[in-house]
Amino acid sequence: MQKIASLFIGLGIALAGPSASAQEGNLTVELNKFEPAEGAGCRAFFLFRNRTGKAFEGFEMSLAILDGNGVIDRLLNIDAAPLPVARTTLKLFEIPEIGCGDISEILLHAIDTCQPQNEENTDCFPMVDLVSRAPADLVK
Repeated sequence: MQKIASLFIGLGIALAGPSASAQEGNLTVELNKFEPAEGAGCRAFFLFRNRTGKAFEGFEMSLAILDGNGVIDRLLNIDAAPLPVARTTLKLFEIPEIGCGDISEILLHAIDTCQPQNEENTDCFPMVDLVSRAPADLVK
């Protein structure tokens, strides 16, 4: 009986390990919520959780905004810098001329600038994890 309990405990630790460490060393971009903006636009609230061990003085993303039919409505370039090390940063971005309810998905098309402090621009795409708590998906 003790061996079976040890086996289940060992499996639990093995299963918890990768998911817990998957976020360590990464930069999580979370689409937290939408709210209507003045006019016909939508305001998007993003949280950036920087667990990379580096501060970023440059971080610019190109996002494709998909409408309710899954058709690309527009490209939106956003500048989220600076992103301090070991901090969560809130950034608000306006998505003009489309209602929040008309956005079905946001695609991270490209990371145009990813510059850690005192370093050269680098490819951050592999270290970025995406999460959405809003009605629209946030995907790579």
